[in-house]
Amino acid sequence: MKTERTLLAAALMVVAAFLNSLDAVIVRTLAGEVHPLMIGFFRSFFGLVVVLPWVFARVDLKASPYRFQHVLRAGLKLASLVALFVAFAHAPLADATAINFTMPVFLVLGAWLLLGERIGLSSIVGVIAGFAGIVIIIRPGASAFDPWLLFALAGAILTAASQLMLRRMAVHDTTQRLVAWNLIATVPLGVLAMLPVWVTPTGGQITLLALQGGLGALNMTLITRAFGLASASFLAPFDFLRLPVVAFFAFLLFGEVAPVETWAGAAIICAAALFSTGSTHFRRRK
Repeated sequence: MKTERTLLAAALMVVAAFLNSLDAVIVRTLAGEVHPLMIGFFRSFFGLVVVLPWVFARVDLKASPYRFQHVLRAGLKLASLVALFVAFAHAPLADATAINFTMPVFLVLGAWLLLGERIGLSSIVGVIAGFAGIVIIIRPGASAFDPWLLFALAGAILTAASQLMLRRMAVHDTTQRLVAWNLIATVPLGVLAMLPVWVTPTGGQITLLALQGGLGALNMTLITRAFGLASASFLAPFDFLRLPVVAFFAFLLFGEVAPVETWAGAAIICAAALFSTGSTHFRRRK
């Protein structure tokens, strides 16, 4: 039975990695036609529409001890999405995806600097290696330097900040309420952010935006279910499957070929993320 649960969790993570990769494809398809702020709003809006029946049926929103914190975390999450969408719209998709893998590295660094959590030598080595991977991909100072990749880096940092807030809030609130409140709070923030750049989307654009929102909600459901079936240390590597999937679609649809530096930097970043977070998890259990 345990083996079956583990295999099911792995299968769910593989599907989630594939669905998550479609985010980059949809954003690049809409690039130049729909502003990233509008994409951020519609992704949140349609995602909320999909999960709203579940929220009404199973979540007691009033029981949450937080209010302002939900809004602040939603703002961080929305900002991270928009930053990543800007990178997807302008930078090579494989590069932007690889840079986004640094989120766990910044999470470990933030937990040490802001929450006072202890980190060992292995975590420090992982953080340093993560930054080395970033430098290899971004190539600052070189003629191939792409400043749009800095938005992918900003997205990873903002996501880590949101996760740090989530870690603290989860002590006094349930996972269901945290997920529901985050979706609910993100939508009005998205409205305020996208109003200055509003342009009425076409029917085809709305269809893609709705698909993106629905896939995002499904992706969140699959990952939540997977982590309920198997350990985080086992499932974490499956997220890195996004890179080859994104690279395949980027080549097939947009003619992008990821250079050797992208794969080398991504390998270092993935190893650094697993090393730093894995050692931190081991120390907590110990």
